[in-house]
Amino acid sequence: MLHAFVILCADRAREAAKAAEREIAGGTYRGKLHGIPFAVKDLLDVAGLPTGAGSLHLSDNVVEETATVVQRLIEAGAVFLGKLQMVEFAFGGWGTNTHLGAPRNPWDLTEHRSPGGSSSGSGVAVAAGMVAFSLASDTGGSIRSPAAMNGIVGLKPTISSVSTHGVFPLSQTLDSIGPLTRSVEDAAIVFDAISGADRLDPGTWGANPPRVSAGGANVGGMRLALLSPDQLPGVQPSILDALVRSAQVFRELGAEVVEIRLPRTPLEYCVGASHIIRTEGYANLADLMAEDRGAFDPHVRARVHAGNAGTAAQFAARLIERREDMVAMREVLEGFDALLLPATPIASPPLNTIDEQAMPLSDLTRFVNYLGLCAIALPNGVNPEGMPLSLQIVAMPSREDILFTLGRAFEGATPWHARRPDLSSLTG
Repeated sequence: MLHAFVILCADRAREAAKAAEREIAGGTYRGKLHGIPFAVKDLLDVAGLPTGAGSLHLSDNVVEETATVVQRLIEAGAVFLGKLQMVEFAFGGWGTNTHLGAPRNPWDLTEHRSPGGSSSGSGVAVAAGMVAFSLASDTGGSIRSPAAMNGIVGLKPTISSVSTHGVFPLSQTLDSIGPLTRSVEDAAIVFDAISGADRLDPGTWGANPPRVSAGGANVGGMRLALLSPDQLPGVQPSILDALVRSAQVFRELGAEVVEIRLPRTPLEYCVGASHIIRTEGYANLADLMAEDRGAFDPHVRARVHAGNAGTAAQFAARLIERREDMVAMREVLEGFDALLLPATPIASPPLNTIDEQAMPLSDLTRFVNYLGLCAIALPNGVNPEGMPLSLQIVAMPSREDILFTLGRAFEGATPWHARRPDLSSLTG
């Protein structure tokens, strides 16, 4: 009913689980992920399986090599369970897919609500307890939005810290790979397993990500920036209220919280991010677009075609502007350990109310990719309808250790991460 999986490898998973059991019983324990089930967004390659990227055009795209991040998890003893639904080519924030369908948000089984996108199945599978964790991509919010919509944790790492080898690309400049989990500590364990330099991905060759799974939760003396409400237009009142309460939690834990304004609003940074995503998206998908057999999601087709509207000079100018914006942001955040703001401006809406021409779920997340930062989304409340709300914590590049320290502290002081959707009607 939840429609989270596109490929379920049940027999393969059972054999891997039995092998893990034998190894552990025999004294060969590979670590905290040994025997733990996981699944991946269907744009990560797994040898012998098709990488469909949410598209009918690639339904027979069987690959011969496994993505580096997936291979690292398998070598750590994790049990691969299958591949998960997504927005076609990861080019959309609501979680919808015209041809393959949208997974159901497990927090409302009576009305079909947005699961968030583009990693829709990845968020639903974790929230519903189908897997312990999933891997997904985040180009403008595609990990954090599903985390927010489904009441779980989502980490968008620093772009260069995790390999994208074997991942179907949307935007090579902004793509990043990270985990969706039920807790901050689980995300830390997975990040440690998948991060680090990969000889097959030149972007990671200088990577030296922090080890985070053995970190602490002491935030005393930290200095946190709280984004001013006037730079959060259109954010629902319940989400603003949850942000204020979250900031107070950190104050009570010993951190200093200071309200600030950014050089531009998150939404204004989205203009630059969207230009880069559209242009590189078109470059990656132009050949498939030329062969269009009428099977493209119409909303995705329009977004891809928009990437052919600009000139090479305009794209180069955008990349130069991005560098300038990155420097300006560093100056603003100098002296702060992290920035606090919501992960999404709205809670999960019914699918029949969504305007596909708008992409508001990523209005507060795309700037993180654009500016080369890292971020984590974690539950921080519920709205009057009982749908999850989410806090986004943003830090400078390669400071995932700060994200996890703050995340652990917040979970230790609040109950939101322990909430689970009621799925009893699915099991009887």
